[in-house]
Amino acid sequence: MRCARSNRVNDHGSGIEGEQVNDTATNYVTEDGRTIGGVIMEMKNITLRFGGVVAIKDASFDIHEGEIRAIIGPNGAGKSSMLNVINGFYHPQEGEVWFRGEKRPSMKPYEIAEQGIARTFQNIALFHGMTTIENVMTGRQLMMKKNFFWQMLRVGPALDEEVEHRRKCEEIIDFLEIQAIRKTPVGSLPYGLQKRVELARALAMEPKLLLLDEPMAGMNVEEKEDMSRFILDVNEQYGTTIALIEHDMSVVMDLADRVVVLDYGKMLADGTPDEVQKNQAVIDAYLGVEH
Repeated sequence: MRCARSNRVNDHGSGIEGEQVNDTATNYVTEDGRTIGGVIMEMKNITLRFGGVVAIKDASFDIHEGEIRAIIGPNGAGKSSMLNVINGFYHPQEGEVWFRGEKRPSMKPYEIAEQGIARTFQNIALFHGMTTIENVMTGRQLMMKKNFFWQMLRVGPALDEEVEHRRKCEEIIDFLEIQAIRKTPVGSLPYGLQKRVELARALAMEPKLLLLDEPMAGMNVEEKEDMSRFILDVNEQYGTTIALIEHDMSVVMDLADRVVVLDYGKMLADGTPDEVQKNQAVIDAYLGVEH
């Protein structure tokens, strides 16, 4: 793997069990030269219930512009539910979601996507009968301004618009090194490449915040190394803020600037990777100590 991020941040993480990182400091520069900005996303006292089941209970944390923020925890901890709250699939019964300094009202996922939040899924959600470039082009759909009539004719302004969007998609395909499969139906691709195509589609939306739900799931060691490299490159070269869920702790410790830990829907810890992996409550949760 290219570089570890466990030593990349200064003392902006709290590392205090069960507490929110309440950091309103100005921009700062990491040891590897990246600029981390102010808070871009803040989750305040989020509680999410499904009937009598509490998936998330009074969880609060923030995400800073330009950082890679990991959300970890044992199975059933509420990680994917939290990602679904961020991108509008779920609406919490209690708490507030703030994005770019404004309290977010109840919104549909496509409205949140228009705000600049994109995601990949734990289970790959691609159009298997379509080629790689066609799948990536679907990520530009919200940016296409010409009406359906012009798009159906594919002439004049609509054709010019499509050419420009296709050019941007080709740049992303080159960036992720999947040129050789650009015309291949994704259903015939191996799992690792399908994951990369899904990442390309999310990047085609030019997101301000990119949500990655277990991007390494089901991959072998070589595929994990490749995906880790691309995640770092997306963060560093595009300046994209990333929030990711991942079960592979070595990957989390190498990639993340800060880590928030959930357990049974509750906040367990929040801080730098070094602080979190030394936190006794986190160690107990992963070793299965009785609650």
